[in-house]
Formats: sequence, structure tokens, C-alpha cells
Amino acid sequence: MAKRDYYEVLGVSKSADAAELKKAYRRMAMKFHPDRNPDDKEAEAKFKEAKEAHDVLSDTSKRSNYDQFGHAAFDGGMGAGGGAGEAGFGDMFGDMFGDIFGGGGAGGGRQRQRRGSDLRYNLELSLEEAVRGTEVNITIPRMTGCDTCDGSGARKGSKPKQCGTCHGQGQVRIQQGFFSVQQACPHCHGKGTVISDPCGTCHGKGLTKENKKLSVKIPAGVDEGDQIRLTGEGEGVSGGVSGDLYVSVSLKKHSIFTREGVDLHCSVPVSYSTLALGGDLEVPTLDGRAKLKIPSGTQSGKMFRLKGKGTKNVRNAGFTGDLYCEVNVETPLNLTKRQKELIKEFDESLVEGGSKHSPEGSSWSNKIKSFFDDIVT
Repeated sequence: MAKRDYYEVLGVSKSADAAELKKAYRRMAMKFHPDRNPDDKEAEAKFKEAKEAHDVLSDTSKRSNYDQFGHAAFDGGMGAGGGAGEAGFGDMFGDMFGDIFGGGGAGGGRQRQRRGSDLRYNLELSLEEAVRGTEVNITIPRMTGCDTCDGSGARKGSKPKQCGTCHGQGQVRIQQGFFSVQQACPHCHGKGTVISDPCGTCHGKGLTKENKKLSVKIPAGVDEGDQIRLTGEGEGVSGGVSGDLYVSVSLKKHSIFTREGVDLHCSVPVSYSTLALGGDLEVPTLDGRAKLKIPSGTQSGKMFRLKGKGTKNVRNAGFTGDLYCEVNVETPLNLTKRQKELIKEFDESLVEGGSKHSPEGSSWSNKIKSFFDDIVT
């Protein structure tokens, strides 16, 4: 099946800047992330599709090639011929196959430094930890350079030898008709060297397993889906640099608050008398207790804003969101006979007042009457 246009996948225009791309990808990632959609193959496919689109469009060089050649830029298809187009395709060919073959595509002979894989760690935080910031200790299982042989893979006292097949280049050239293709050397797997006397600890791999303990500082204001990158703390690779570690944040469900960006929301149960007569209401905030003044005649569902009682913005420490409290009348339960009689008496007294006491109810009744009159006529 043909791939969809990357801009279409993220739902952005071709003129979208880096911030728009990041925002669109974050929205897609939060919606279709496998952790949120377990055993949902369709969601997993959409998550991978969005990630692939973002990886290309967020990279200036890759985006330029994609804008010029489309998906052909990354599947070996020819995009354009002649002049600058050919030079661009030469660089693109090297980018496509460099990591697989150890470097040097059509550009000819340049050797790339090998790089280990990136790792991801899922970190679950409480709302309080995310809002205020914290420092956590984590343990990461990973491959790292062997201490015995200093990552060379060769036994102490010996050294890797130059590969006799590629003569240290890490690549061999294969002629196929009119085409000449460079591939990773099948003997040394692109390293350019072979180990005749392997290290007894890593058995020639240059890597050993370890459980790395790290202390990670979490900045105040991080939100669901945010990632913290720790450079060089990912998977190691023999003869190259380690990848990065991405700490992905998720938030535990809070017993009182829900979070929307930098704002907090909560629902507060209130008695009928408080809404009808007004009064002071004590509500919780992350900084402690706060008083909320309820005007008389407040309707159930009314939203009150407590400015500055939300969360900090992780990208702008000087900005803090708000707390929105929705007051909802709580219907009393397990009424006694006398209580029921009092409510009926009170309700009857309200009916005598008509729209004076219940303007919304009277308006609703008039709308219903008008609706049925129109049907009859």
C-alpha cells in the first residue's frame, strides 16, 4: 500500500515550522501511543506512521530531500536528474545506507562513526512531582563498552587486525552490469578490522551488559508525553559512540485534579443551600487550602477560576496556569419522612413564585409549549 504524504499524516501544511511539527506529532503520539492502546494494531501502525513522518520533517536535510523527491528519497527511487539534483541524490544515497553499511554511499569512501541505539525509559510521576519538579533514580539495562578490553573486542596485549577482504575500508564494491554498488564488507561487517584473539570477557563483541544507575532531574511543569533526553546514556556500540536515553513521562491519575496543559480542573460537590444562599467554600489547591466565594443564586455546573493556582510551564518558568473549580449540587440521599415533607413544601412555595424563582425553568417551559404549538399548526 502506498505511503501517505508525511504532511498529511501529521495534519500540517508544507510551510509548517518546527514548533507546529512538534505540536502535531505530540498530539498524534499521545493519541495512538501503544501504552495507551494496548493490543491495538491499528493505533500502533498510526503511531509508527506519525513517528516516521516527524523524524523526516523535523530534520532539515531529510525534509529538503523529501520535498524534492517525495518518498523516493528514502526507498531508493530516483527523484531528479542532472546538476544539483544528482549531487543531492548522492548525499541522500549515503544517508540511506551509511548506517547499515558503515558509511560511504555514492559520495565515495567517507567512513561514518558507528552509533549505538537509543533507549527509552517510561517514568510514571505523581501530579505533584510533575508540577514541582523532582529528582529520581532509575536503573537502565544496556550494553556498554567492555572494561577488560576497553571496547576493542581483542584480548589484552593483542589488537584487532586489518581486514584482508576490504583492506580496512569496511566496504567492498560490487559490479552489477552498469552499476557499481558499495556494501558493508561481509567479513568484518563494516568495521575494517577483524579479531583473531577475542577478549575472554566480551568474546570479541567489545560490549558487556550492565545495569546503569542514573539520577534524573525532572524540571517543574513536565506533562504527559514529555521526554527528557540524556545524551550518551543509550546503547553502546563497539568502535563508536553510545546512543541517547529518552525518559518518557506519564502521569498517575490524581484523586482530585485533572490536568489540561498548565491548567488544573476539579469538581466540587456543594449543598443546594450554599448555591441558593451563597457562602464561602474551602477548596484544595496544590499550594494548600483556598477560599472560594459563592454568590447567592449560583447554578450547578458554574466554573470558578483561581488564577495562578495551576501548574508551571516547563518551557516558560515565569508562567503559571489556573485552577478551575466546577461547583455541582449534591442531591441529598436517605431522607427522613419529615425532610421529604419539607422539600415538597419548599418546592410548592417556589411554584407560586413562577419565573421569579426559576427563570430558566420558566423559559424552558415556554420553549416546549412553542415547540408543540408549531407541530400542531
